[in-house]
Amino acid sequence: MQPEAAAPVAPAKPRKPDWLRVKLPVGPAYANVRRLVDEHKLHTICESGNCPNMGECWGAGTATFMILGNVCTRSCSFCAVATGRPTEYDTDEPRRVAEAIQLMGVKHAVITSVNRDELKDRGASIWYETVVRVKELSPSTTIETLIPDVKANWAALDTMIAGGQEVVSHNMETVGSLYRLVRPQAKYDRSLEQIRRTKEAGKRTKSGIMLGLGETKEEMYRAMDDLVANGLDILTLGQYLQPTKRHLEVAEFIHPDLFAHYREEGLARGLKYVESGPLVRSSYHAERHVNVPI
Repeated sequence: MQPEAAAPVAPAKPRKPDWLRVKLPVGPAYANVRRLVDEHKLHTICESGNCPNMGECWGAGTATFMILGNVCTRSCSFCAVATGRPTEYDTDEPRRVAEAIQLMGVKHAVITSVNRDELKDRGASIWYETVVRVKELSPSTTIETLIPDVKANWAALDTMIAGGQEVVSHNMETVGSLYRLVRPQAKYDRSLEQIRRTKEAGKRTKSGIMLGLGETKEEMYRAMDDLVANGLDILTLGQYLQPTKRHLEVAEFIHPDLFAHYREEGLARGLKYVESGPLVRSSYHAERHVNVPI
């Protein structure tokens, strides 16, 4: 009688290393930002995206505001923001965001949004008015807008980036070979074109990529070359962290030394500024990116 074959053993999941541990958000400055966000009924990607730097950034009196609601029409497999059919479209939101930024005394504001594919203009009019209102109430405040994929609606893109912001960011999120897995409703080449068109409009361009999803070094080098060829100025590189069990698992925790290597590679390949580290997110140290020459 043949002995039964042993059941295959599933590979162990990588354990979160010490360099990814962060402090819980505390302190009066953090509490004040939370109070203002709640009072003005604002959404922040800090909360919706479970950002590991929320304590540090909010403790410094800054936040990344998310306009156009907190329900996204996309179902990206890495993102903690709720997916569904949005019902919120608040034409008073630009005023509330601008007033909150003024009350906080924010020197550099980051504004982002969910995808609103169901809207004909992708929400571009709200984008434009939000930037204009912030500039009216806080003329010394610099602004970065982290805009979604407009699905080749280039008229919407033109409106989104015309409000006077200093930095326009659009995240690639991953390398080309992983797009179907990570961003199933997006296209690698289309996102590159969006960055190229933004640069051609005279804007300071920025993008971000998550590491640890299964990309290779060669794919990362190719992505950086593609971004340089399409006019990117600033690149952020950070570790992907699985937000819930329903989302993609981490394939690998990238060592800080490799992040440092990618920073040097990016600069050598023509990028003007690279923010690279395990806890780096799109808006981390964003105030430094305003001074990058166009």
